[in-house]
Amino acid sequence: MSDIVILGGARDYHALDWYRTVKKLMPKRKVVFLTDLIGGEGFDVIIGASDNVEKLCIIDKLLFRTQSKMGNIWRNLIKLILLPAQIYHLKRYAKNHPDSIYHAHPMYYMLLCWLSGIKFIGTPQGDEILIRPHASTLYKYFAKKALQAADYVTVDSVNMQKGIEALSGVNALIYQYGVDVESLMRYKTENRTKITSIRGMLPLYRIQEIVKARNFDPAKAQGIHFIYPYLDEHYYGQVKQTLISEDNDLGRLDKEAMFTLLSDSFLVLSIPMSDSSPRSVYESIFLGCCVAVTYNNWIEALPSCMRNRLFIVELEDPYWFSNAVAFAHNLMNTPYLPSEEALEMFDQNRSIGKVIHKLYSEPLS
Repeated sequence: MSDIVILGGARDYHALDWYRTVKKLMPKRKVVFLTDLIGGEGFDVIIGASDNVEKLCIIDKLLFRTQSKMGNIWRNLIKLILLPAQIYHLKRYAKNHPDSIYHAHPMYYMLLCWLSGIKFIGTPQGDEILIRPHASTLYKYFAKKALQAADYVTVDSVNMQKGIEALSGVNALIYQYGVDVESLMRYKTENRTKITSIRGMLPLYRIQEIVKARNFDPAKAQGIHFIYPYLDEHYYGQVKQTLISEDNDLGRLDKEAMFTLLSDSFLVLSIPMSDSSPRSVYESIFLGCCVAVTYNNWIEALPSCMRNRLFIVELEDPYWFSNAVAFAHNLMNTPYLPSEEALEMFDQNRSIGKVIHKLYSEPLS
């Protein structure tokens, strides 16, 4: 039986969760996580002793000590400079493992597979299809080439599928990547008192708009717990100036701490400019939260038990924050009970199992 190689950044929760779920569901197959990035920039190392990690040229020590916009630019420059070395390492690995199935998460690793001449499955992220090709002609060219080189492309939403078809002519396969339902259902609480913002501290995620809406009615101002996997230092500085003493700036949390916080939250905030299929929103719902979101097509695909936990934000309404709080208060004592439809769509054991059955059964032709 061929090995399964998940190629991605080892500080990427999504890619690492995919690897761990595949490993769990395929105990008789060798499953490897192949990476060039483990920590750096202040990120905690999230790989463990039980993870089967193989290394390309690790770039951690070449990166800045903390996250910043300049750090992002520098990381991308380092990746570009070291691309020939990474191609060399990947080709050598592939030569020693000729029958492996390679699954690249996200676009950079798809590009790496294409330039290395190996067959692969690709899974790009939302902004890599919905935003970046419109901002850079060069990026658009290489993204198109990487998508066309893949044997299969998997996505988690119709928006992404349509975006990929328009960009490259490729017909991507839609699979929900799911959430760890088994772990999420262990978190129970009877005292939900918190409001939590869960997205990155970047303009894309409109954190300033969240704070502005909360501050609109000072008499009803409530503290917000801010967690974010990454930040833009300049944007973060602007947001920080508008916070109130009741706010709690927590930054990047590990999964256990994040799930504990969400299980104590009655309202979660997620209002990005663009979204494909937000896993953190789904996790929040399964943890019993209500979630304030801006409208997007992914909402229409949800089963009713999940849609009922969403408050659709109209950003033009200055009272949207207060209205979202009132909506969540009305539901905060009603436990979330996932339907069979919700479990079939979002239990990652089931959803990733479908990908395994479809794409991992034989080496790519």
